[in-house]
Amino acid sequence: METIFAISSGRPPAAIAVMRISGPAAIAAATRLAGTLPPPRHAAVRVLRNGEDILDRALVLVFPAPNTATGEDLVELHLHGGRAVVAAVECALAAMPGCRPATAGVFTRRALGNGRIDLVQAQGLADLLEAETEQQRRQALMHAEGAISRQIAAWMADLSALRALVEATIDFDDEGDVSAMDTAVVDERTAAIANELSAALDRPSIERYRDGIRVVLVGPPNAGKSSLFNALIGRDAAIVSPIAGTTRDRIEAAVVRRGAAYTLVDTAGLRDATDDPIEQIGIARTRLARDTADIILDLSDDAVTGPHTIAVHARSDIRSDRARDGTIATACDDLSSIDVLWEAIEQRQRTIIDAGDEAAFHDQQRQMIGTAHLALATALGTDDLLIKAEELRAASQALAALLGVDSTEAMLDALFSRFCVGK
Repeated sequence: METIFAISSGRPPAAIAVMRISGPAAIAAATRLAGTLPPPRHAAVRVLRNGEDILDRALVLVFPAPNTATGEDLVELHLHGGRAVVAAVECALAAMPGCRPATAGVFTRRALGNGRIDLVQAQGLADLLEAETEQQRRQALMHAEGAISRQIAAWMADLSALRALVEATIDFDDEGDVSAMDTAVVDERTAAIANELSAALDRPSIERYRDGIRVVLVGPPNAGKSSLFNALIGRDAAIVSPIAGTTRDRIEAAVVRRGAAYTLVDTAGLRDATDDPIEQIGIARTRLARDTADIILDLSDDAVTGPHTIAVHARSDIRSDRARDGTIATACDDLSSIDVLWEAIEQRQRTIIDAGDEAAFHDQQRQMIGTAHLALATALGTDDLLIKAEELRAASQALAALLGVDSTEAMLDALFSRFCVGK
């Protein structure tokens, strides 16, 4: 296997640039640059040379295999972070036999191939690199740090024990030295695992944390939707005019608030009839946005508060006579009223996707968990030991696929292309 190298810190210019070298020739390559290397896991300053040319004065650390990030010999060169310094070191390494620049995600892919991490942890690392909100960060860390992998491994261990009981009964039920299997105990333990898998499927997906909550503002023309939309996102994204029907199409804006992601959608005003074909299209799009919303801010005079609907009285400073019980009164110049509305939105957000300290899974991972759950449900629904054993095996295989056992190259390529070059 070739030795790879890349900058694993931010791209230059920077104060420090960390060059990682991983592979069978990593220590030899670092020795050619630095002369003598410090003891393993001890940092020391060395002058890096390419022949007679001095490249840089750098901090060098050596990590012998197998207890490294990649499972291979690994060397870190903490360089001065100028572009010319980094380019000179990269050029010197590229000229050495068996060394090549790393491609995206190859360090983490080698860690997976060498058993340093599993597929769930690799997915968590990818999510951590892309995390933009506190909720995304917490979920990614649970995966990257191995908490989810340990839960999956525990399910697999329980299923292996159950399979052993069932298969032993099938193979040796006619021999006196094998005790009879207690079917009720097996079914009870199977049902317990199935219930845990069902609970995992009931949680929101990772994609929901990434995409966030869709908050759609609806109401009649000139109800103050665009003004409220601008106040909620804190900038002038929608045109505000006293002329009814100014907004003809949906306007979307992403907001991160208190660690959660939202997409706010301003819409065309709803009215029963109009001869304007453009306005008709806008109204149709408003209704579609309303039907796909997680939370609706209803500014109509007959709005009714519901689990996912918040009745809002906009422009309360101008139209105070329209305030009603159960309606949140807002005024764009009154920031405290906007905060009250945000608090109501956040309360509903927590009932939709807040999993607390429980793990969420990607849609692809949820499919595998669903396959395992279906297999366990089938096992519980039969008294045939052969079918029961086969379904327990199918459930184990689905969970094993979560950790990367029998993963296809195409799936791995898709995952690791999300990583940066130095990861």
